Amino acid sequence: MTDWTETYRPRSLSELRGNDKAVDAFREWAETWDDHREAVVLHGSPGVGKTSAAHALAADMGWETMELNASDKRTADVIERYAGRAANNATLEGASGADDTGGRQLVVLDEADNIHGNYDRGGAGAITKLVKSSGQPVVLIANEYYDMSRGLRGATRDIEFRDVSKRSIVPVLRDVCRKEGIEFDPDALDRIAERNSGDLRGAVNDLQAVADGKERLALEDVVTGDRDRSMGIFPFLDLVLKETDSAREALRSSYDVDETPDDLTKWIEDNVLKVYEPAEADRAYDHLADADVWLGRVRASQDYSYWRYAGDDLAAGVAAARDGTKGGWTRWGRPQFYRSSSNAADHVVRNVATAGGLSMATARREVLPYLAAMTHHCKPRDLTVLMAAAYDLEAEHVSFVTGSGETTNKVQSIVEDAEELREALMEEHSGGAFVGVAGGDADGSDVEGDGSESDSPADSDRSDGADDGQATLGSDADGSDAGDADGSTDPGDADDEDQSGLSDFV
Repeated sequence: MTDWTETYRPRSLSELRGNDKAVDAFREWAETWDDHREAVVLHGSPGVGKTSAAHALAADMGWETMELNASDKRTADVIERYAGRAANNATLEGASGADDTGGRQLVVLDEADNIHGNYDRGGAGAITKLVKSSGQPVVLIANEYYDMSRGLRGATRDIEFRDVSKRSIVPVLRDVCRKEGIEFDPDALDRIAERNSGDLRGAVNDLQAVADGKERLALEDVVTGDRDRSMGIFPFLDLVLKETDSAREALRSSYDVDETPDDLTKWIEDNVLKVYEPAEADRAYDHLADADVWLGRVRASQDYSYWRYAGDDLAAGVAAARDGTKGGWTRWGRPQFYRSSSNAADHVVRNVATAGGLSMATARREVLPYLAAMTHHCKPRDLTVLMAAAYDLEAEHVSFVTGSGETTNKVQSIVEDAEELREALMEEHSGGAFVGVAGGDADGSDVEGDGSESDSPADSDRSDGADDGQATLGSDADGSDAGDADGSTDPGDADDEDQSGLSDFV
């Protein structure tokens, strides 16, 4: 059985349904490529036509295509060997020369936001290098634009493909039915388009699943063939905070999102002010406060039946707080304290609790939010270094607390500085454990010697009652005590300043 999504894939940009502005921008990018020579990222939800647009553009321009997708092992070597060769106008094995196709080859890298794991090691860096030096047009395809590295985003132009509207999906389904010789009830096609929530490819797949082999498609066929679909978090926010006038529909949508009511509350709380007027927000926050009360009862009793009441408030209540629908597009943001991964969150909370002698619950609820606020985006840097040192945090943990990207140079340098600080403090407070190794005389003689070291300034300090550990750790290179006679130290000493700051956390 042939795949209808491939059979009826658009062969020209003019055949694409929906996203007219994105298509026009994509065409303009290609026609003026010689002037700017930038790579482009097509990003948006799955099934909205990004990959189809890339191949349709190549057909319109008379360009050969070279595609590397997620099923390939996209290591740095593979990208440089295949995509890199195409980008430098080399002829690929089995393909005709670039001169036979209008002088260009279009390099298409699918799922550019999903380069991870051992197979893709080094791939992200290779792609960034590729788009900066390419001698051919390069198109990156991504579902989540901000899952791509900042360096790659900065080196490319971006074009967003929005979800395809129901009124754009239905004509496509109608055309497919007519070409397949299938009669249909209009309500059946409306139902398929509505259930796929902007996913054109999914709608065509659904149509094939319920209509293939039939001479007529009825609404009953679609109802019994509905797939179990879950709603993404961003469509959910669109629906609750902007689109629906029905509290019942908002509540029903909360059941379709693969998130707990705790997480949905965080998402809504952090994004509601982007679209609500002050009076609307005031009413919405009342409902969120009520939702939090119900969630508190869940945590206290472990009775998850209370979730339904939290859902009433966070979805239906917040939607009802609006005075009307909201237009335009809104960039929803990830909540500041939303987990990047459960492992990272647990590690940070456990280390904070251990260092402070706190319970995990107290560390999570009362300490972590303050740490995140004080070190947001790693500012101030010195304080972030102290935090990472105090709680023994790696890059993923610093990223979780601060909200900065785990792979950024800023986070990596903070982790390195924190490790150096920890090592320095460990040596300083080792009680002389390292002196026997590093404390020899310049000529290499043992510090123990033949006992003559009893006349050293450090021993003289001990006779005056000075602390042994302070005398050892506070010595200058010549063995003299770094402190004053009364035991005080130089206030300008860098190590003392660092230790003072570190104690603020510990």
